[in-house]
Amino acid sequence: MAEFKYEIVEEIGVISENAKGWRKELNRISWNGAAPKYDIRDWAPEHEKMGKGVTLSDEEVVSLKEILSKL
Repeated sequence: MAEFKYEIVEEIGVISENAKGWRKELNRISWNGAAPKYDIRDWAPEHEKMGKGVTLSDEEVVSLKEILSKL
């Protein structure tokens, strides 16, 4: 598996936390030096490990916000 680099550019917020301290977070992350995107995924307490997640462009976040506002 190829190596990848990431940088958490902005920590926006914690959505939830489990009993082991892992937190589901919304952050802006630069993957492999690319422009930052919004990212929702589980993180270990010191961001040393991550779970699977979803990465969204600015346009996708606007669409998601519109959808959620209808709830």
